[in-house]
Amino acid sequence: MALTDFNQIRRNAHLPARIAAEIGREIVEGRIASGEKLPTEHLLAQTFGVSRSVVREAIAQLRNEGLVETRQGVGAFATEKDRRQMIRVEPADLTDPENFRDLFQLRLALEVEAAALAAVSHTPDDLKRLDEVLAQMTGAAKWTEEGIVADLAFHRAVAAATRNDYFIQFIGFIAERIQLTINAARAKAVLEEIVEVTIAEHVAIRDAIAARDASRARSAMRDHLDGASGRLNLELTVP
Repeated sequence: MALTDFNQIRRNAHLPARIAAEIGREIVEGRIASGEKLPTEHLLAQTFGVSRSVVREAIAQLRNEGLVETRQGVGAFATEKDRRQMIRVEPADLTDPENFRDLFQLRLALEVEAAALAAVSHTPDDLKRLDEVLAQMTGAAKWTEEGIVADLAFHRAVAAATRNDYFIQFIGFIAERIQLTINAARAKAVLEEIVEVTIAEHVAIRDAIAARDASRARSAMRDHLDGASGRLNLELTVP
């Protein structure tokens, strides 16, 4: 497939999701053939006019949706049709407040336990990755798109630190949908306050994981998600 067939994405909300949707459409409609190798991150970033971190998030979403598989040191490939196993949550469905609340409830259940498991299972490399994305969040002036991508990357890094492929798969699947949460929260409160509070919540999660304190990590993630749901005026069922 020619790179010129892709359209440059305008810089607005949901960049990774928009890029994933465009690449995914090319795969589903057969313009990117089953088994075909995708262009490199560098070339895709140039073509779409975005950073490589945004492209990585888009590819991660496609992988979690079963449309793309990655081979370490080789690249990303369109998954063969007979091996595609997809769970889909259509963006339009999330305009229903009840559906959105239910998705957030799923996020709460998964990520609270993921944080606890990450506390007892993480490696030094996992902790290094958490520190890297925290630094990106802290350095994102006025919480730009790069800051949002880093926020999502943090949650993916917590999932990776569980050393459990199923946590990685399912949390990765909803990570792009979480971006809707982040952007909705930004619209409902003073931006500077959200940045300060959000970073502090993520630091608390990181510190609990680093201390290998599962109970504290579980509580820190719950506090973060409770805060996020409150900023969205969501009423969750808490057992």
